Amino acid sequence: MEEHISTRHGNEIVAALVRVIVSNREYLSEIDGAIGDGDHGINMAKGFAMCGEAIKGQPLTLAQAFDAVSDALMEGIGGSMGPLYGSLFMGMADSVRDKTVLDKWAFLAMLQHGLSELQDISSAGVGDKCLMDTLIPAIARFEQAVQQGESFSAALAQMQQAAIAGRDSTRDLVAKIGRASRLGERSRGVLDAGAVSCCLLLCQLADRVTQSLNTVNA
Repeated sequence: MEEHISTRHGNEIVAALVRVIVSNREYLSEIDGAIGDGDHGINMAKGFAMCGEAIKGQPLTLAQAFDAVSDALMEGIGGSMGPLYGSLFMGMADSVRDKTVLDKWAFLAMLQHGLSELQDISSAGVGDKCLMDTLIPAIARFEQAVQQGESFSAALAQMQQAAIAGRDSTRDLVAKIGRASRLGERSRGVLDAGAVSCCLLLCQLADRVTQSLNTVNA
């Protein structure tokens, strides 16, 4: 038996991502305010809300919906986060553009392609106190689970756990990039807002995909 998701319901998946970011607008800005500009939630919510309006009522594929996210973030968010998240979603969209269904291997390829696009414009990595502290371990855990023969749903659960652990790891890190890096040791002791927003997105994505899984005969 093989679990898969259809790529026909991209609107529903992205609408869920929009909801989780918009509903955490104040939380994300509060976290960002501790060591940053305090506008991460405002900017992210603005970009995702723009996306939500753009896709409302449209029957979009996953690639088309991810394209809409990428466009909204690239155009609607100032600073670095728009291009960073925009590149991530653009890479994921490109990976699934010609697919009607995704199994766990195709979903892994989608995540990896998104990360690759992001890494084309960012040299940040694990330990820098940024979204990469969430994203890279989460994808690595999903890959490990898949390679070990875990089911699609089990691998998604593993990805969520790794995303949460990655998010929480930033509390004890000293920022090495961005505005917070100017604070040095004073940046230790609080979560990174980008790592938190990335965790929200990955966990919501995993939840929504798990709900959409169909099991078919291999």
